This record gives sequence, C-alpha cells and structure tokens, in this order.
Amino acid sequence: MKTTTMKIILALTLSCFTALTHADTVSLWIGTGGKGAEGIYRTELNTEKGTLTDPVLAAKIGSPGFVSLSSDERRIYCVCSIEKEPGVAAFRIGDDKSLTLINSQPIGDGGAAHLSLDHEDKILFTAQYGGGSVAAFPISEDGSIGERSDLKEQAGSGPNESRQKGPHPHWTGVSPDNRFLFVPDLGADKVFIYRIDHEDATITPHGAGIAVPGGGPRHMKFSKDGSKIYLLNELLMSVTVFDYDTQNGTMEAVQTISTLPEEMWEIPNKSSEIRVHPNGKFVYAANRGHDSIAAFSVNEQSGELNFVEREAIRGSWPRNFNIDPTGQWMVVAGRYSNTLSVFKIDPETGGLLFHGQIVNVPAPICVEHGK
Repeated sequence: MKTTTMKIILALTLSCFTALTHADTVSLWIGTGGKGAEGIYRTELNTEKGTLTDPVLAAKIGSPGFVSLSSDERRIYCVCSIEKEPGVAAFRIGDDKSLTLINSQPIGDGGAAHLSLDHEDKILFTAQYGGGSVAAFPISEDGSIGERSDLKEQAGSGPNESRQKGPHPHWTGVSPDNRFLFVPDLGADKVFIYRIDHEDATITPHGAGIAVPGGGPRHMKFSKDGSKIYLLNELLMSVTVFDYDTQNGTMEAVQTISTLPEEMWEIPNKSSEIRVHPNGKFVYAANRGHDSIAAFSVNEQSGELNFVEREAIRGSWPRNFNIDPTGQWMVVAGRYSNTLSVFKIDPETGGLLFHGQIVNVPAPICVEHGK
C-alpha cells in the first residue's frame, strides 16, 4: 500500500514539474521576408528570465512573411512563394518542434500581406495587398489546405495619391463569436466586414467600418471583452477606437489617438502592428522610421486609450511584435536590423523596459506564439 502511494505521489510530482517546465518556455515562430531569410525560424522564450534562445531555421520556404498557429498548436500556416508563385502553406509541428510540410495552395490573385484562421481552424483567410482581394481556403481534418473556395475583390480609394489609388487589403481576422471576417483596407480607408459561411468556406459582404480619411487602415485587434476594436492607421500613425456591436456586427468610431505626433515625424514613418495586452488593460502600436513602440492604457469604463509612453526598440523598422501569454514580455522584430529585442512590461502602468537581450534573425516580419 505504501509503495503504491509513493508511486502516485512521485507521478504527480513529475507531472507538475513537467507542466511547470513547459509553462516556463514559449515557442516563438518568426515569419521572414528579405535578404538572407530562408524560411520560418523558431526561438524559445524563457518566461521566467525573459531570455531568447538563438533562432534556428524551422522550415525552408520562400517569403513566409506572416504565419498563424492553429488553436491546438499542432500546425502552422504561412503565406509563401512556391516556384515564384504566391501561395499559402501548412506545416505539422512535431513533438521536437520540427516542421513538416503538409501541403500548399496557390492564391491566384497575387501575394498575401496577411493570413489568419477562423476560431475553429476550418477556414484560412488571406488579404492580397496588391490584388485588392480577400480569399478563403477550407482546412481539412488533417490540417491540409483545400483549393481556394472564395475570392472577393474590394473597391475604394483615399486622399493619399501615392498609396490610396485603389484597394489594398492588409489584414484578416474574425470576430470573437466567429461570425464575421474583418479586413482593414489601407487604400479604401475602410474595414470591410463579411459574414462567414462555415459550411461552404465562403464570405458574404456585410458592411464596413469607416476609418479616418487618409489614415490607411493596416491591422486591428478586438478588446479583451470584444466590445471595442482598435484599428491601426499606417499612414497617419494613429489608432482609432471603435464601439463594436456584437449582435449586428457593426463598428462605430469613438476616438482617434496618435502613436507618434506629427511634430515627431521623420521620413519615412509608418505604423505597422497593434497588440492588446492579455489582461486587456494596455494597447501597443509599432512606429517604423521612428523605431519605437507606443504604449497606451485602456480606460476601464469607456475603452478609450490614454498615452503612456514611447519606447525605442533598439533596432530598425519594427515590422511586428508580440506579447507572451503571461503578459510579462514583449518581443519586437526589427526587420532592417535583423533583430529580436526583449522588453519587460510594467504590470501596473503598461510601460516598457528594455531587458538587455537582442538576438539575430534575418529579416523578421512576424512574431507568432501559442497560448
């Protein structure tokens, strides 16, 4: 009896130790695009120490600018170039974090600037900046990507003659309830909204959110409770806050706040990525050119933003960044400096403190991690 009890205690202890060890490390998957980049890279973030391992090449593939993990973290999807043709690809993640190609599909309307999965991992969506379109692909049970099931051409223009002569979809993402697809369009100054048909993997126009004229909507995120949308305006370097009607799938602007005041602008300057802290209390936006991250606190009652600070990234051209699941660390990708830099997040103010570590990875464009 004593022996059996001791075995149970030992098994539970080992189980807890294994779970704790796993929780202390988060895999970061790095999408790349540019000189010297060979594919998708991986690094491990120690969430106790805030340190990164040296990045390694996880999968060799052309121009995997953006990557997206499945909800079970067993597969990863990327935009890519296959024999010089724009496409999307699926990889299986092994127990040792190795990547094995499942399959790929051509997009058929130019290269994708972004991709995402619906919350059930049954549909893959892509935004074609140059083609002016959004596409949908069904995902099979084995994780493979089916032939393109839908393509919608967007329309519109804006006052910036050099960047807004036509539509330029730049991001895709679904509503918290998985009913609607949202596509910010830099050229049209709109966020196009589509109703999702999950059976046929198709989308139907549902309406649009109207952005700041000349703002150039790039990326967006929902608030933690799903009642707000935070839209990043690339060209005017600002964030617009929208009230989101969860029942009707509509959005209405309530605030626009600068990520970088005009008096601080230098040429070139462009906003790139926006993230909401896991606790929902802070929002962050990246400024390329100025090479900084703007931090904002969220008003608990209104959901509007208040400026906290701007922190230099210790690199060049922050194309993307992400916050680890514990909310302690931010990892920023400097595309032109070929760097990943780590920052400690102040849990009270949301401010950023450079943690002192920088690792090198060629032309990083996307930083993705699981839960």
